[in-house]
Amino acid sequence: MGNKPTIAISHLGCEKNRIDTEHMLGLLVEAGYNVDTNEELADYVIVNTCSFIQAAREESVRTLVGLAEEQKKIVITGCMAQHFQEQLLEELPEAVALVGTGDYHKIVQVIERAETGERVKEVSAEPTYIADETTPRYRTTSEGVAYLRIAEGCNYRCAFCIIPHLRGNQRSRSIESIVAEARQLAAQGVKEIILISQITTNYGTDIYGEPKLAELLRALGKVDIPWIRMHYAYPTGLTPPVIKAIRETPNVLPYLDLPLQHSHPQVLRSMNRPWQAGVNDSIIERLKEALPEAVLRTTFIVGFPGETDEQFDHLLQFVQRHEFDHVGVFTFSPEEGTPAYDLPNQISPEVMEARRDALMQMQQPIALKRNRTQVGKVVDVLIEQENPATGQYIGRSARFSPDVDGLVYVRGKARLGSMIPVLIENADIYDLSGRVARAADALQRESVVVS
Repeated sequence: MGNKPTIAISHLGCEKNRIDTEHMLGLLVEAGYNVDTNEELADYVIVNTCSFIQAAREESVRTLVGLAEEQKKIVITGCMAQHFQEQLLEELPEAVALVGTGDYHKIVQVIERAETGERVKEVSAEPTYIADETTPRYRTTSEGVAYLRIAEGCNYRCAFCIIPHLRGNQRSRSIESIVAEARQLAAQGVKEIILISQITTNYGTDIYGEPKLAELLRALGKVDIPWIRMHYAYPTGLTPPVIKAIRETPNVLPYLDLPLQHSHPQVLRSMNRPWQAGVNDSIIERLKEALPEAVLRTTFIVGFPGETDEQFDHLLQFVQRHEFDHVGVFTFSPEEGTPAYDLPNQISPEVMEARRDALMQMQQPIALKRNRTQVGKVVDVLIEQENPATGQYIGRSARFSPDVDGLVYVRGKARLGSMIPVLIENADIYDLSGRVARAADALQRESVVVS
């Protein structure tokens, strides 16, 4: 390793940020740098920041200020670096470098320049870079799961969202590149790949002239990976060919993450999502009919400027009617630089929080009901953690995505990173529990499959 400095990375934000972090780690390791998880031992700390909503920015700022107080040399990367360039350099003299969302692949050169005493600012005004299967990567997830970015950026301009400003327009990878990386991950023992982008259902429109998600799913069906999961599937992009590909490709899970944001047509128009207003109900019903085993997750924003009690009640009824498996609720966060920032009739924080609590309380018995459908079934569980004190293992079934959904608590013998059959014995609002299935339990699985 020579006399190269030791570097730690503090990762904040979403799984898209996580992939950027993993590529920076891979590039630094390849270049011979010492990478340590202990920030106290590091010469440089790279903070990969998030700037999606106010709470994420506050977490990023707390991390940066804490490191500054420890006199660390800080390299600020990610969305906050792209969003608040001059402010960060001005207010944090400990920041030796600033790296934008489209420039993280230059991290080795940035460190080399910082080592000479230069204060580096490497921020492209229009991010265009996207890593591919040839880019070094050091995974930070559990051994059985990996995220796979199929595209970066977004061509939509939702009124509340700063992401297109921070990440640029959509740029997709080729099907061949994505499949090649999937094969690499399979060779590393990965059991679950989670496809991510800003809008997964728009994959390929920029390079192929039309969406190619169905073709991508079928190509990934030929990779030796038990589970392929999708995030960020906009409902209008779940076309009959995509639904057919999900149904006919055995390793593609019928798990649909639908970022609906709201149900009321007027609120959706205000959000600059008018294309969605007339299709929510019909698409969800069509999905349930075409994929009866589908697990439906969604997220909503409450307290968007101008949201009335009647419009919020419309959302409550919508959630009650469709019985989603998993629901996430965010209060509106005004983002400077977005159209929604200056909209009239802003909702008070107290009202927003009350609406969020009301929606989550409504969802809880629905989530419990959906989880209870699993009791008595034998399901495959990916084992990810072990509790040495109890001998209990913790994993996820196909109905749970990492970090955002529930867990499965398992009694019996298992191995980390393995996928094993588990007889589900109990369910609560968020989680399931059971034991490693015995041979006799296979009859349960047979009856479930037949039914």
